Amino acid sequence: MTQQADLIDRANRELCDKTPAAIIAWTLDQPGVTLVTTSFGPFSAVMLHAVTRVRPEQPIIWVDSGYNTRETYLYAQDLSERLHLNLHVFTPELTAARRDALLGGIPPLTSELHAEFTRQVKLEPFQRVVAQFRPSFWLTAIRKDETEFRRTLAVASKGPNGIVKIAPFLDWTEVDMENYLYEHGLPQVSRYFDPTKGESTRECGLHTLDFSI
Repeated sequence: MTQQADLIDRANRELCDKTPAAIIAWTLDQPGVTLVTTSFGPFSAVMLHAVTRVRPEQPIIWVDSGYNTRETYLYAQDLSERLHLNLHVFTPELTAARRDALLGGIPPLTSELHAEFTRQVKLEPFQRVVAQFRPSFWLTAIRKDETEFRRTLAVASKGPNGIVKIAPFLDWTEVDMENYLYEHGLPQVSRYFDPTKGESTRECGLHTLDFSI
């Protein structure tokens, strides 16, 4: 069994009956670097609030494609100030304006160019994140009720580059997430769009990555 597989097996044994708060605390207590990512999309405040309650100074990673809505940028600013986020923003090599001018902007989902667009605006910046932080664990807010692929996952699963991916809210529903926002007085983004997904039930590529640095 590889080191990654051994860690995944141990994590799932230890975390199978734990609350999201306990899963987050367990992960942040592990040796090595833990990556925490956000899209500033719907319910992002839940993970960010839960993580910063345990470790206020935890670096938060945002891969900003440059194609976010105005509301998303305002939401990101609001949450950053409310929660005093230690935010690190990674962007594509080409700005959205330059891409629009030279390459015609966002290709349709049915276009063969869309995979390359996704690589350029999301996957390549994320590779730089992994290269810089070299994490052992990755805390992510994915949930089973979001996509067919995510229904197949356990709390701990295989991430890229040997990383162990931990999903504290995997078994939560939208209602659970809404209740958390209400309980803690947290805002929700009013309008969000991910250009690499297009549709809410489609994977953006990050959670199906398989690469080595």
